[in-house]
Amino acid sequence: MLLQQLPEDVLYQIMSYLDCRSLSRMCQVCRSICVFVNRDAVWRSVAKHFLNTGISRDGMDIYPHIPLKERVKIAQNWCDGVCRRATLLKWKTKLLPWLQLERDLLFLSQAADIGVHRLRKDSGRLQRNPSQIYSGHDGDVCRFVLTDSHLISGGSDGRILVHSRTSNMSTQLSGHNQEVNCLDSKDGLIVSGSRDQTTRIWTLTSKYPRDTIPMYDRVWSVAISPTVSSFVTGTACCQNFSPLRIWDAERLECVCSLGSEFRRGAGVLDMVFESPSQLFTCGYDTFIRLWDLRLSPRKCVMEWEEPHDSALYCIQTDRNHMIASGSSYYGVVRLWDKRQTECLQFFQLSTESVSSPVYCLQFSSTHLYAALATALHSLDFRQNPICIR
Repeated sequence: MLLQQLPEDVLYQIMSYLDCRSLSRMCQVCRSICVFVNRDAVWRSVAKHFLNTGISRDGMDIYPHIPLKERVKIAQNWCDGVCRRATLLKWKTKLLPWLQLERDLLFLSQAADIGVHRLRKDSGRLQRNPSQIYSGHDGDVCRFVLTDSHLISGGSDGRILVHSRTSNMSTQLSGHNQEVNCLDSKDGLIVSGSRDQTTRIWTLTSKYPRDTIPMYDRVWSVAISPTVSSFVTGTACCQNFSPLRIWDAERLECVCSLGSEFRRGAGVLDMVFESPSQLFTCGYDTFIRLWDLRLSPRKCVMEWEEPHDSALYCIQTDRNHMIASGSSYYGVVRLWDKRQTECLQFFQLSTESVSSPVYCLQFSSTHLYAALATALHSLDFRQNPICIR
């Protein structure tokens, strides 16, 4: 019996034992085998071991519109640091920009406005003139978050604006009396943190906070759990308690504090839930930490240290093996493999001798975008991908 005459389930089983190069050789056997091997189902077991292929730890496909074979081609470039650098936008005044990426749309805050730039599919570059602008703040936009129906922004004027993405309507939420440093939103729930040392809980239908939690310290970061049953706050760590605390979203009670050995001033600047039980944090103490909320809250399960003793302003993960971080000096972006303790690759995006933080990172399957104080940079990883026929 010829190979192509075997039942498909048997072929899938055979292919599951092959690595990337072996699969590429199988594509050269004959046309019918090539068609079969090009299916996403064949490459799935290979892809889950590569960086940023879009296959998450729980098996979800983040980029289903891109053939999995093509993503595996590019994945080795993320590991090897092979990319083309470009400066997409520059501005003269130093700002605190924030980014959000949604398929071919990049949302970028500059001063009091948030512009929507369309990305060109062929080059990954963006249209310089925004197709839409969200405005309304009297001061700079500090953070914003996207939902399916709204764009929610917090500003240095202490206000939160809820913009409808389907109309020109916007709602102002008033409560904070100093700048809103951070916010998150899921399923109609909004959590915000401010320099006024409070965390406030809102809904999309009210103009005033549903509840207020005194934090007794400046709040730098918040994140709502994927289950929306709890949220985490990160503070400046200027008081004698842990800067990381988990709160019950209904009872508004502190469930527990994470960590026990934070240095004074080791504020938490960014945090990302990768799953309901796994939380990544970073901040002034130069460490990326992974917390498993099912285990003891006193100690993280893994940590990665920034080798040049720089504060870490932002992190993103591919929900599988890769972490990207932005540090406070020279515009350095680092790529980490969670299976290793050392940094995998780093890219210096600024030549300034003074502090030049990377304030925000976003990445797709092919590009990484980094926002610095005076420019928006991109790294294109589609350069000379590994040969897979």
